[in-house]
Amino acid sequence: MVVNLPTDVLRTFLAVIDLGSFTKAGQLLGRTQPAISLQIRKLEQLVGMTLMDTSGRNIALTREGESLARYARQLLVMNDEIVARLQRKASAGNLRVGLPNDYAVAFFQKALVQFSKQHPDVSISIHCDTSELLMTMFENDELDIVVAMFEGTPPPGLIYTWAERPIWAASGDYDPDMKLPVPIAAHPEGCHYRERMIRSLDQIGRPWRITFSSPGINGLQLAVQSGFGVTALTRRTLMRGMRVLTENDGFPPLADIHLGMFFKNTGASTAALLLVNHIMQTLQVSGQTDFVRLERLGTIGMQS
Repeated sequence: MVVNLPTDVLRTFLAVIDLGSFTKAGQLLGRTQPAISLQIRKLEQLVGMTLMDTSGRNIALTREGESLARYARQLLVMNDEIVARLQRKASAGNLRVGLPNDYAVAFFQKALVQFSKQHPDVSISIHCDTSELLMTMFENDELDIVVAMFEGTPPPGLIYTWAERPIWAASGDYDPDMKLPVPIAAHPEGCHYRERMIRSLDQIGRPWRITFSSPGINGLQLAVQSGFGVTALTRRTLMRGMRVLTENDGFPPLADIHLGMFFKNTGASTAALLLVNHIMQTLQVSGQTDFVRLERLGTIGMQS
């Protein structure tokens, strides 16, 4: 039996999540709080699963609720973009995008430039910072779309997720000396790459020291190119004049970095919908396969 999930019910579900309240969702959608609760129960009956835990002060999603929320966001983005294109709705507007300092900012900037050329009536402002600060700004509605790294259970608003394996990088002429501490070039404390480098070296008892620290990726790349230290990068950010260090060089593998694109469907503009879809398509074309990566992160399965 085919189960059809009504988009209006999915929209209510996401409104409750984004606003953190049945009452606020009702005010936004022009419905009473009991009507909102009834729609959530209807959705749970359709999928045959409990999606929310409302026993505490705050609304908490079950594992199945988290999975459905990610699918629902993608489904509604496609639905709303189709309607916008067919009805030729204006895409003009201002979009605030957050990108992490310690990831492939250049890759996403290129995608944003392509989008701007296709939609000259859309104004985009980019804010680069740590993933933690970007997510705080996103929660406070200071950013419309955010690409950020996360550990464990992802924050609300996740619409697309993938994983990348960081690599050790050094200057082309770097010759590791096992007798000396590893010179590390890194972002300030709190950086996911920095934590992985230190953790992996500590696990094998290899001494290390921070020789260079910078919040920007460009400064870090220049420091590594000049031989001031080694660092962890993704292959997207590996520069000419660098070489990859492996276990043969005494550098253990680094744990995967989990990344996600975060977006609130509630109240989203046509411009935002178009940009979200453009970024997802760019990631897929570049080699990021959405559902394969989700399965590897253990977030797709609806079973407990």
